[in-house]
Amino acid sequence: MKALIMAAGRGTRISRYIEGKPKCTVDIGGIKLIEYTIEELQKRGVTEIAMVLGYRAEILEELLKEYPIKFYYNYFYDVTNSIASTWFAKDFIDDDILLLNADVFLEPKLLDAIFLEDKSPILFSDSTRKEEADYKFYYEDNQLIKFGKELEGEDISGEYVGVAKINKEFLPCFHKRLEELIRSNKHFMWWEDVLYSYVGEKEIYVRDVIGRFWAEVDFIEDYERILQYRGYSVNYNITIERNLRV
Repeated sequence: MKALIMAAGRGTRISRYIEGKPKCTVDIGGIKLIEYTIEELQKRGVTEIAMVLGYRAEILEELLKEYPIKFYYNYFYDVTNSIASTWFAKDFIDDDILLLNADVFLEPKLLDAIFLEDKSPILFSDSTRKEEADYKFYYEDNQLIKFGKELEGEDISGEYVGVAKINKEFLPCFHKRLEELIRSNKHFMWWEDVLYSYVGEKEIYVRDVIGRFWAEVDFIEDYERILQYRGYSVNYNITIERNLRV
């Protein structure tokens, strides 16, 4: 299995707390988040890992120079979204693959569960997070029905985690729709929109990760949750004091 990690975006909501560096470079206790993710993937036998870089690419190039990572680039990150990043790396997507966002922390047991999953394509959701969720899913019988930030009430099954697993058999469909969306100038979409576009047309699966820890580093509170999970003080290596917030 391969892994493609999206790391081109800027992350404006937390950037002032981390000196404007890419979100995935935050220190989570003696190791950077992206290094943790890469090493955990390698432990599970993923030998081919690629990343799409854009914003401050040189920081990640330097940080990861000792890792066997293939880099792709989306230098249009300020006027595109992650679907464009995926398109730039489309040639890498030719086998069973894990697609994930670089700013997501996944505990080891959650990664184990993801790798054991045999349905495809499958996204992951947390049913313990609903109304406070950023991006929401509604699914029945583990099949995605509705998705979006605007879902409310009984239309929420859980929060999207930021990772998907796609088997090789689905890739012709994935590539076909990716190309169609890019050719239609839908470069502002997310990479996940390729899968969402098939809802109602093909089976897009969802697995609940309830009981497993994960966090997406969008806000300083997300970073603190990761540090607490790993047993570190919430003040650990925060480069800009909280009281500077406006």
